[in-house]
Amino acid sequence: MARMMSAIRKVRPEQGLVIEDIPVPAIEPDEVLIQVEAASICGTDLHIWRWDEWSQHRIKPPLTIGHEFAGTIVEVGSKVEHARVGDYVSAESHVTCGMCYQCRTGQRHLCPKTRILGVDREGVFANYAAVPEQVIWLNDREKLPTEIASIQEPFGNAVFATLSKDVTGQSVAVFGCGPIGCFSVGIAKASGASVVYATDVNDFRLDLARQMGADAVFNPRELPGGDMVSTLIAANGNLGIDIIIEMSGAPPAITAAFQAVRNGGTVVLFGIPSNKVELDVAENMIFKNLTVLAVNGRKIFDTWYRTQWLLANKVVDVRPLISKRVRFDEIDDAMELLAAGKACKIVLTPEHREPVPVPALDRAAEEDPDITGKIKHP
Repeated sequence: MARMMSAIRKVRPEQGLVIEDIPVPAIEPDEVLIQVEAASICGTDLHIWRWDEWSQHRIKPPLTIGHEFAGTIVEVGSKVEHARVGDYVSAESHVTCGMCYQCRTGQRHLCPKTRILGVDREGVFANYAAVPEQVIWLNDREKLPTEIASIQEPFGNAVFATLSKDVTGQSVAVFGCGPIGCFSVGIAKASGASVVYATDVNDFRLDLARQMGADAVFNPRELPGGDMVSTLIAANGNLGIDIIIEMSGAPPAITAAFQAVRNGGTVVLFGIPSNKVELDVAENMIFKNLTVLAVNGRKIFDTWYRTQWLLANKVVDVRPLISKRVRFDEIDDAMELLAAGKACKIVLTPEHREPVPVPALDRAAEEDPDITGKIKHP
């Protein structure tokens, strides 16, 4: 009889998710089986829960969702070369082809054949997950507790976007204080920005930005006439901002970013707008001699090394951004909180059943106590 596990799944083309009992996945020769210890909810998971237009065109139910996690390897395939049973790991969620132009020129994060965990293939909101060895990332359990290790992947997005330009000694404004925006505030502050401003229409998020080190925060809905541009410039000594990191994707915020940045400054675009954005390119870019960086994802695996160092050495403390830890059966409540803007990162903690049997491991352990990590399975 197949060993069963619990998983959070999109089973029908409609809003919501269900918890199902499904078989523990059988791994391919190049895959590892991971016992999931913590998994954090991403904005992508919220889109899938809502079943919005993007999800309707991208997701093919039934599917186990989720892609941010930490856990322990309990089985490895016959072609696995480096991962070992017992390793404490996370994973890059983007499984790339390895053969296209982008993959072969150091741009794997832009691979056109990317398949994302929990989007294009089975995800990690489950007791166990099968993941290709090529995307496995080894963690240090002493330095990275599970809830922190599980958010390395989204934190890496902020690392890539924020450090795409040297922020040391620069004035920085972060537009949009969701999880990635709040991460960016902390990274900019830790990296020596002279001043960090944060803007959002949600006061809960602005409070988190303060906790992450923002020197001043602004809610455009509470400003006279909603004039964010004049307010930011005045706060910065009547000078435009050196670097603006746009994380919201809101068309008015994108427009304001190009107006508030100084001549010769930089605008980093990360937030994805839901509608087209109209912008006077000549006035807002060319005549201002701007550097405009459009950033997506994170570099595989260059960004991961920076991410791990920042978190493991507590250079950036992300604990204020972990709003709740919940069980699988609380997934709908967690999604409601996120949808209402009343939570930042929510970490799921699976309740595990009896462990997956590892063939030959128990027998071999009697003869070699250090056998864990040496066993491979077909």
